[in-house]
Amino acid sequence: MSDIFRHPTPQAAASAAATRIAKIIHQTCSQFGKVTIAVSGGSTPKLLFQELLTRDVAWAGVHVFWVDERAVPPDDEQSNFRLTKEYLLDSLKEAGPTVHRIQAELKPAEAARLYTDDIVNFFRLSAGEIPVFDIVQLGMGDDAHTASLFPGEPQIQNHSGIAAALYVEKKTQWRITLLPGPIQHARYRICLIAGSDKAQPLKAVLETPADTMRFPAQLANTMRGPTEWYVDEAAASLLS
Repeated sequence: MSDIFRHPTPQAAASAAATRIAKIIHQTCSQFGKVTIAVSGGSTPKLLFQELLTRDVAWAGVHVFWVDERAVPPDDEQSNFRLTKEYLLDSLKEAGPTVHRIQAELKPAEAARLYTDDIVNFFRLSAGEIPVFDIVQLGMGDDAHTASLFPGEPQIQNHSGIAAALYVEKKTQWRITLLPGPIQHARYRICLIAGSDKAQPLKAVLETPADTMRFPAQLANTMRGPTEWYVDEAAASLLS
């Protein structure tokens, strides 16, 4: 099931997504004492992180993971961890969440292995089990990729793994990414999409038959729980 929420601007879409995430965090922490969220990088999440800082969130109970990461050190300008740190974590100070960083400064395969081990240990998974994050926050590229799963990537068909290192030919770069299983099994998937360059891929993702090898962001629309799409008018301009 997918719910589409259209907003006039990227800021408005990010604000609505932040309100929703804050509500899920509050409800989940109240019930279970902790909450897990995997966040994405990119320009739009900057707005989301800034909005989250204005919400009443019990960050001490939050465990932050990453949907994907570029194979760069944590202080590199391309680092998704650095982006989250600068726009969210640094402002939370002593009341901040527990951080589960991808050690992307290591060799990609080792970083993916250690990240998988961290997730397995945290969720206390048995062999073959898939983690269930409370929230997975996703974006989408202008080619309909999500996480670091680009069109044609063989790992799109890996539904039993947790995380992997892969080489993105289009970006000439190694990435470490969550695989489809953790994305699809999340209790909530919050997709934040903005910009006119996303209009055509968004229409394809939401309004054409499933073909995840061609449109990887369709992974968000399947399996467990609701998927919520927070989109600005530019991105939504071609939707029926």
